[in-house]
Amino acid sequence: MRRLLIANRGEIARRILRTARRMGVATVAVFSDADRGALHVREADTAVALGGTASADSYLHIDKLIGAARASGADAVHPGYGFLSENADFAQAVIDAGLTWVGPLPAAIRALGSKSAAKAVALAQGVPVLPGCFGDDQRDETFAAEAQRIGYPVMVKAVAGGGGRGMRLVHSAEQLPAALQSARSEALAGFGNGDLLIERALLNPRHVEVQVFADAHGHCIHLGERDCSVQRRHQKIIEESPSPAVSPELRAELGRCAVALVQGAGYVGAGTVEFLLDGDQFFLMEMNTRLQVEHPVTEMLTGLDLVEWQLRVARGEPLPLTQDKVQLQGHAIEVRLCAEDEHFTPHAGTVQRFAESPLSDGLRFDHALEDGSVVTPHYDAMLGKLIAHAPTRGGAIAQLAQALDDTVLLGLPSNRAFLAACLRHPVFGAGEATIPFLAEQGDRLREAIQPPHGACVAAALAATWLGRTGADLPSPFVRPLRVKLGETTLDLGVRELGRGALQVHAGERGYSAHIGKVTVALDGVAQPTAVVRHADGHCHVRWGAHDLHLQDLSLSAALSGGQGPAARELRAPFNGKLVSLMVQPGQRVARGQVLLTIESMKIEHQIAAPRDATVSGVTVVAGQQLVPAQVLLVFSEEGA
Repeated sequence: MRRLLIANRGEIARRILRTARRMGVATVAVFSDADRGALHVREADTAVALGGTASADSYLHIDKLIGAARASGADAVHPGYGFLSENADFAQAVIDAGLTWVGPLPAAIRALGSKSAAKAVALAQGVPVLPGCFGDDQRDETFAAEAQRIGYPVMVKAVAGGGGRGMRLVHSAEQLPAALQSARSEALAGFGNGDLLIERALLNPRHVEVQVFADAHGHCIHLGERDCSVQRRHQKIIEESPSPAVSPELRAELGRCAVALVQGAGYVGAGTVEFLLDGDQFFLMEMNTRLQVEHPVTEMLTGLDLVEWQLRVARGEPLPLTQDKVQLQGHAIEVRLCAEDEHFTPHAGTVQRFAESPLSDGLRFDHALEDGSVVTPHYDAMLGKLIAHAPTRGGAIAQLAQALDDTVLLGLPSNRAFLAACLRHPVFGAGEATIPFLAEQGDRLREAIQPPHGACVAAALAATWLGRTGADLPSPFVRPLRVKLGETTLDLGVRELGRGALQVHAGERGYSAHIGKVTVALDGVAQPTAVVRHADGHCHVRWGAHDLHLQDLSLSAALSGGQGPAARELRAPFNGKLVSLMVQPGQRVARGQVLLTIESMKIEHQIAAPRDATVSGVTVVAGQQLVPAQVLLVFSEEGA
């Protein structure tokens, strides 16, 4: 293996590149038109353009990837995760081209990469599975009959792929047809395969997965478990190892079943066997026949480089360790930093300013971020992964939460503060978070990250004065300042006292403030401050550990009673593609009724009516690309 093509992008491409370079293997990056200037492209030894912007035209285009490998002289291909990493046809195409495939053989991918096929192997190997319906019969009436037999609630799942796409929890027979249609549509768009399965739903389980590794010489071991129970939209955002709920005895049994499953399919390479843990009972959920997003958790815990293992196994070498030599030291936790707000709404945009937390022993940040990085709606919303390792779980939590506080990411919303709040939540701290954690605690977490009144005042002052001249001279006049932060409007009266000093009145509250070069002090407490100003008048302010997005309304007429034009319009909340439209002009809709579905960052989002209303106009059509704030529907004043 002399030259490795990395058939991926972003942080995972950079991560593979680092190990390959250390091992003396030259690297080839590929890129879409949207990623032309990306970090992974600049850091590789060679880069090949795939063309196109959408995944289907670039990172999912098998012929283009094989062509890039041939053109660059690559003799091996690493798929990373996502995209074509679990596509047996791609693996076969790489092998047919005479290249080394860094992953399991196509037959093993087909046997275990499909949830239905994996369950069949599991049953043959004595691995526990949930009652369900997984087979070739994909008729809705078959699923309906089987769901009735199994008993509600049931979970609908896409047979192919992962990442929470194509998953729907169904509580009743009435909900099943819509869930099947939506899951099938999302699975087809995300994986090119709309096949589904259903299984009995567990309402309060943990998601625990086991890292396995097998070589071509018949050796297979496991590297412990990861607890991935903190999820939104069935997608993980926090992963840790060891699991707070797994005893040494249970770990051994989970590992035994995971190894039996992969050996039953003749598996070679890295893989992850995922289980639902309900008390001391566990059931196979699926297997991911690739490297996981959260593999750094295991690397930090074991001191091993799993990408190096992948490359060595692909070269035909035996595993470097036997099971009895695997050592798990301390505790490791990873969080996924995503371009989304606290309501899990994805956001595209440009990273205007980025500064990672100072890295220290036990802290790792895998990302592909820099000032000017463009986050598009075409790919996943994940921006990077921050991982902490410490002797104790409490130490890892504290270190990781502080690192999130210290990370600066300006230009678009992120879940940075939300992740820190999750880590500091008492339920998570006690090791008691299960899959429903965010559904149950989401509102409390969102409240926890709401900035205090003083932070809002400081942000308003920073947006107006920081980095600008005019605050050095005193003025006898009070300057009115009105800003909007989310749904809150803040009215201030500001008097300039000279030399950066300000006197601020906010209703009945008063503050003394001082504007420095890179700080704003409020009542004598100075915090590091940064401001990014957008062309549309919006600002993103970082004051201390608080991220605040605000709009200056000082020159705008105040609206009252919600009777402005916005009250009669439904606008696109983010970039995306309009997948389906369920209403037409003249139709009466009820609050909470689904009106349309937007696909963004590989996830379908259903947009519901904000109130009872009558649709008076539809301004978009299915299949159309949308931009934020674009008018989608217009409501008549009646019912608006």
